[in-house]
Amino acid sequence: MKFASYNIQFGVGLDGIFDPKRIIENIKDADVIALQEVTRNWPSNGGVDLIEQITALLPDFHWVYGPACDVHRSYERIADRFVDRRAQFGNMILSRWPILANRMLLLPRVRTYDKLNLQRAASEAVIAAPGGPIRIYSVHLDHVSPSERIAQIRYLKDRAFDFVAEGGALTGAAEFGLDEVPLPEDFVIMGDFNMVPDSPEYIEMVGLEDYFYGRPARHGQVVDALARAGKLTPASYSWIDHRNHAERKHLDYCFLSPGLAPKLVDALVDVDAVGSDHFPVHVDIDW
Repeated sequence: MKFASYNIQFGVGLDGIFDPKRIIENIKDADVIALQEVTRNWPSNGGVDLIEQITALLPDFHWVYGPACDVHRSYERIADRFVDRRAQFGNMILSRWPILANRMLLLPRVRTYDKLNLQRAASEAVIAAPGGPIRIYSVHLDHVSPSERIAQIRYLKDRAFDFVAEGGALTGAAEFGLDEVPLPEDFVIMGDFNMVPDSPEYIEMVGLEDYFYGRPARHGQVVDALARAGKLTPASYSWIDHRNHAERKHLDYCFLSPGLAPKLVDALVDVDAVGSDHFPVHVDIDW
């Protein structure tokens, strides 16, 4: 089962060109795709509806979209009623198989006074994969404050590990004539975490490394797929500053629930992709 995560930067590439087609070319072979910085009516790309464009390019995929930030942009009166245009910024999940349930988890944030800070979220999806239901999270953390990222990580991990006890999106569905939604234990968390390896936020996510045993898979800590596959090195990067290509950082990850760690087949970052200032992370799992 192939997974891909990509912060698509509104569809604008390293060359400043808006081109969703080349973004999709880099990830179309995946079975499950997590996207970040997916927008509607956003100024950075001329206000296009990226959801409409992406779903047209991937017509055989099921999808959900969660607009973490949703603000009024304009309105007009059409046929005697108001029609609003909302500026939306959020995460998307696409899957070859049906998405049985979806939640948008709004992550903690604090107002800033001199730097952009917008509401962040994690989109959660329960997918009816052939190997059994599995949970997927598409995540985008704050880009300014390590303290805020740590608070967001703690909230996200609580939701991921307490999912079964909390019941996900719905339990007792038969009362409404709906199918009962499965509550899978295993999950994959993918996205742009805006943190570098071994930072305080990264350690909050995966735990401290033991001098002898490293980071064994254990309850309450997730497993970095790239690190476990031996693909996370001091030279690794998943983002390039479009103004200065020499400035590179590793900011994007795929984390596995502890039970999935033995099923990891491979992981890599496709640094040849040019559709965004980030690069897609690909992970294969035996599921």
